[in-house]
Amino acid sequence: MNIFIDSDLDDTARRATIYDGSIFVYSPCPSALKLCNLAREMTEKTFYPHDPRRLTEHLPAEHCAEMLATLKPKFIHDPRAKKCIQGILAELGCDLEKTYFDVPRLRTAFPGEYLKSGIAYAFHPHRDTWYSAPLCQVNWWMPVYPVSSDNCMAFHLGYWQKAVKNGSRNYNYAKWNEESRHTAAQHVKSDTRVQPKPEESIELDPQLRLICKVGGLFLFSAAHLHSTVPNISPETRYSIDFRTVHLDDVWARSGAANLDSACTGTTMRDYLQGKDLSHIPEEAIAPYDNTVAP
Repeated sequence: MNIFIDSDLDDTARRATIYDGSIFVYSPCPSALKLCNLAREMTEKTFYPHDPRRLTEHLPAEHCAEMLATLKPKFIHDPRAKKCIQGILAELGCDLEKTYFDVPRLRTAFPGEYLKSGIAYAFHPHRDTWYSAPLCQVNWWMPVYPVSSDNCMAFHLGYWQKAVKNGSRNYNYAKWNEESRHTAAQHVKSDTRVQPKPEESIELDPQLRLICKVGGLFLFSAAHLHSTVPNISPETRYSIDFRTVHLDDVWARSGAANLDSACTGTTMRDYLQGKDLSHIPEEAIAPYDNTVAP
């Protein structure tokens, strides 16, 4: 497992290396900076006249949750955001005809216990593959405002090759979309929605907390165990993440090893082609409907 900084590996070699557990870090690129600027513009407009990073000093958590429930879907569905993702993929050497992405999501991590549920869910240690993500999924993450080790995300490296007893057997992506996703803003003090979680104690250390500039990017496997760092800073962390799959890997059923994921369904109907925003062919998705494992 290695960390690559501004690597010049081509996308094929990069994906193979990511499936082996390595993490890639890139300096800000033009389209990523545009996406972060769009997120900041929309966020600052939503919470004006308050500094979005200091909302805990001005707004009740319930009011903040209501405003986020409007802001986050608005950002997700803004066509400018998709254009930025297409630009990022091109600038980082992806084949737009074979690379498919899901919509970018604006995430928040508030200080202390202010708002950690629902629309601002603070993610426990998890693998995205517990949530019906394919084993060939690559996660892309970037900060919208400057971050520090006090409010970023953490990778729990001891579990890359170690299985974790977890509740993914109870998770089905289609059922989640139908029953749980739309209720996120209702969960302010606690989150009662059923989500895959570890069912054994997790050793959080050794952990890796990477810091990059605004518009910088982390690329890592959906099979990495990672979590939201408890925010002990005075500022809210805003970040953007999206995911990609490569059509060749989808067809080949390649990707990271499946150590412990037992969920059903698949997220792949959410992905859009980097070139024309078309969906992955249904015949390529069908084998993933019942399980995420090859």
